[in-house]
Amino acid sequence: MKRFLAFLTKEFLHIFRDVRTMMILFLIPVFQILIFGYVIKNEVKDAKVGVLDLSGDVMTAGIVSKLDAANDIEIVKSFYNYEEIESAFRSNEIKAAIVFESDFADNFTKEKNANMQILLDASDPNLANLLNAYISAISANYAREHNSAESVIDVSIEPRMLYNENLVSAYMFVPGTMALILMVITALMSSISIVREKEIGTMEILLVSPLRPIQIVLGKLAPYAILSVINAISIILIGNVVFGVPVLGSPFVLLLVSFIFILMALSLGLLISSITKTQQVAMFISMFGLLLPTMLLSGFIFPIENMPVALQYFSYIVPAKYFLIAIKSVMLKGLGLAFIWKELLVLLIMTAVFIGISVKKFKIRLD
Repeated sequence: MKRFLAFLTKEFLHIFRDVRTMMILFLIPVFQILIFGYVIKNEVKDAKVGVLDLSGDVMTAGIVSKLDAANDIEIVKSFYNYEEIESAFRSNEIKAAIVFESDFADNFTKEKNANMQILLDASDPNLANLLNAYISAISANYAREHNSAESVIDVSIEPRMLYNENLVSAYMFVPGTMALILMVITALMSSISIVREKEIGTMEILLVSPLRPIQIVLGKLAPYAILSVINAISIILIGNVVFGVPVLGSPFVLLLVSFIFILMALSLGLLISSITKTQQVAMFISMFGLLLPTMLLSGFIFPIENMPVALQYFSYIVPAKYFLIAIKSVMLKGLGLAFIWKELLVLLIMTAVFIGISVKKFKIRLD
């Protein structure tokens, strides 16, 4: 029994002395609980909404004021025509727009019925459904408050889903899955591939060979780049043929967006390989540092607007966020480079930064 207790004590001491093991045992569960607890929410928060008020009366102003007072909705723009609404949707400035008909208040009191339309960006169907329910409920409550004792007057609310009229969930999951798969294959597998050479000692043999270091790195990364391009094309084709996800924009622009994201993921994999010495550490960094943010903090599954402010700011450094904005804009909205150049520029800057750091950390002679 004493031998067993001594052995058990030794194992505990071994665990407590290993910083990585302690992080896996205690820090990761805490981070996961905090991230999942704050990210996974079914309510709307600070959703950006625009208004086209063709009536401009006291009643429409009251509805807008009540909507803006709600914690879940933020009225950010006023429009003068439908063209401005379309432009705002294309540039991702708003998630919904409310259109009041002419003579809204007069129709409410005299015709016993007034009409308003809710336009929603259904490229994220979950958020579109929630926003439709929130705006409809608040508007209907305002109308009920203004009903007289003698009669009940309704406000006819007509929701219209843009970019995904049938609210097909595949429109959201196909681009998100594409980001996830490209990140896994390119960044995770390429980083492990290079670190494996370090770990088993064959990197030294490669470095003393006639090949230059840049040729070694390119030789290790090129296969994953080619496989990732093939995977991207396969996902797009499967999404289009099997699930009916449209490709409204230029296929060339779509491939360009995918290729830039692949380059970014390759540079990230190179960075991971330059700061790690074992496959386990590279796997840990890739899984915790890449996969979870790609799934939870990129807008793939949960709207970024629903997250706490700290996580919203953190999402700015999540590459998949920009990839999803760009690829959805091309596939679902039919937009070109003029509308997505900012997202592509961010991805290219990230690529340059990751490569720059990797070059500085790359050692010709291994320690």
